[in-house]
Amino acid sequence: MSEKITIFIADDIAATRENICKLLEFEPDLVVVGQAESGAEAVEKVKIMQPDVILMDINMPGMDGIAATEQIAAEVPNACILIMSVQGEQEYLRRAMVAGAKDYLVKPFSGDELLQAIKQGVVNEKKRRNVLKFEPKPQVQGKIITVFSTKGGIGKTTISTNLAVALAEITETNVGIVDADLQFGDVALFLNLVPCATIADLVRDIDHLDNHVLSGYLTHYSNNVRLLPAPVRPEQGETVTGSHLSPILKTMRSNFKYTIIDTAPAFSDSMLAVLDASDIVLVVAAMDLPTIKNVKLCLEIMESLNYGQDKVKVVLNRADTNADISIDEVEASLQYKFSALIPSDGKVVVSSVNRGVPFVVSHPGIPVAQSLFELAQLVSGGDWQKKRQEQPATGVVGRFKRLFG
Repeated sequence: MSEKITIFIADDIAATRENICKLLEFEPDLVVVGQAESGAEAVEKVKIMQPDVILMDINMPGMDGIAATEQIAAEVPNACILIMSVQGEQEYLRRAMVAGAKDYLVKPFSGDELLQAIKQGVVNEKKRRNVLKFEPKPQVQGKIITVFSTKGGIGKTTISTNLAVALAEITETNVGIVDADLQFGDVALFLNLVPCATIADLVRDIDHLDNHVLSGYLTHYSNNVRLLPAPVRPEQGETVTGSHLSPILKTMRSNFKYTIIDTAPAFSDSMLAVLDASDIVLVVAAMDLPTIKNVKLCLEIMESLNYGQDKVKVVLNRADTNADISIDEVEASLQYKFSALIPSDGKVVVSSVNRGVPFVVSHPGIPVAQSLFELAQLVSGGDWQKKRQEQPATGVVGRFKRLFG
C-alpha cells in the first residue's frame, strides 16, 4: 500500500473543518492528522506534525492565514500549503503566493476541486524536492547571452529557444535557459515542457543557492539543454527581484558554458540586473517604424549604461519582410550594423511554436534555421571555430540526426 498523504486543516470555523474532513474521509490515500482554529496554533502544530499538505484559511483571529503561511513556509519548507478563502480577489491570491502558498481555493469548493488541488500540490512538491539526475558540470566563467526587445511579439522567445538548442548542438556543451519574462514567460511552452518548479520556487532557497540546489529547479529539455522556467502565474513574478536574479545568473554562469536569457520588454530593476550580468545582449529589431524608433531609444539607453558595441548586438528578425525602408537606412538610423539577419518563415515558425519543437530541430536545413545556427556561431566565437577545426564537416542535418535521431 502506498504511503498516505497527511493533511492538516487550519480554519477558525469548526463546521468548515468538519465539512472538509467529510470530503476527505472517503479517500483511502488521504488522512487528516490535525486541526487548528488560529494561525498561531497552526504554526506550532505543523512544526511538530510535519504534514504533507496544509489547508489554511486566510481569515483567522490573531495571526491570519497569510502570516501563518509565511512562517510555515520558512520553518517547514517541504509542506504544501493551500490557501482557502471566500475572497477570490487577485490581491489576496498575490499575497498568498508571495507568502509561499502553492494554490488558492475559493470557498465554497467542491470535493473534486479540493482533491485535485491536494494531489497536484503533493506531486509538484515531490518533484521539486527530487534533485534531477542531471547535474550541470561546473565550468569556469560561462557566457551569458541575453535576448532583449523593446516590444512583445517581435520573436524574442523564438530566437531564445532556437538559439539555445543550436548552441548546444554546435558546441556539444551544456546550455542553460533562464526565462526572465517573470510575468508572461513562454519558454516552457515553446519547448513543450511542463515544469515542476520555477524561478519563483527557487528564490525561496536563495539563501542556500549553490550548484546542487540549482539543479533541483531546472527542467530537462535534452541531454545538453536545461531550463529555469518563469513563474506559472503573473503575480508570482513579483516575488523575483534583481537581487535574486544576480546570484541566480552567477550560479548559472558557473554551471553552463552558455546561458541564454529570455526577457520582458522593459527596463525594470530585474531586467537591468539581467542586462548588467550579460556578456552579450542581442537586441531584436524589425522593419517597421515603431519598432525602429523603440530600438533606437533602447540602444541610447544601453549606451548611457556604458554597454559598448562589443556587448550589444542588433539582430534583425523577419529581415526579408517587404518594407518601404531599406536595411542600410535602418542601420544608418540606429548607427549599428545588424549582427544577424533572420528571414521570415511564418508557416514553419508558427508550426514550431504550436508543436513545441524548435525549428532548428524540426527543419535544420531551411534558411531561418540556418540563420540561427549562424547566430549561434557568432555568440560562441572561438568554441565554434575550434570545434570546426577538430572535426570533419558533416553538415547540420547530419549532426542533428546523430543528436536527436
